[in-house]
Amino acid sequence: MQSSPYQPEQARPASPGGVRMPGAVVFVLVVVAVHALGTAFGGWAVVEENRSKQEHGQDLLMPMGMAWFLALFCWGLAALLIACVVLARKRRGWVRVVLIVCLSFVGLSTAVAFLGSLASGAPNLATFVVTGIDVAALWLVSGATGRGYFSVRSPASPYIQG
Repeated sequence: MQSSPYQPEQARPASPGGVRMPGAVVFVLVVVAVHALGTAFGGWAVVEENRSKQEHGQDLLMPMGMAWFLALFCWGLAALLIACVVLARKRRGWVRVVLIVCLSFVGLSTAVAFLGSLASGAPNLATFVVTGIDVAALWLVSGATGRGYFSVRSPASPYIQG
């Protein structure tokens, strides 16, 4: 039976017995994935910049041991963020907590970077936009939409509004 173009089709769950992921949660996961890629690249960039300075006889950004520690920390954080993105489909409660903590840290650091650019007299529009996106993602994951999706206590409706 074909539906009429004047009657909206009923929404279907993503999988049998599954819960449909709200668009707001998808937005948050995309933001987190981009941050994870940037963090992994940043760890690599610190080590490479230190190596380049060492090869050219210039002062290092930081001691090489510290650069490697920072790179390993960044790569571990990026792996944790990617694990959260992958496991978000299973609606694990700890994923929401990790996302809130990481987005709080990232949002605070980009806000400090934006305030630093204001203090230097040259406001950075890109940092302002990233700060806004981070705050929006944090608000979405810590709000009712994130709580409703990641809640494991109550059975969620297969048609979560969001």
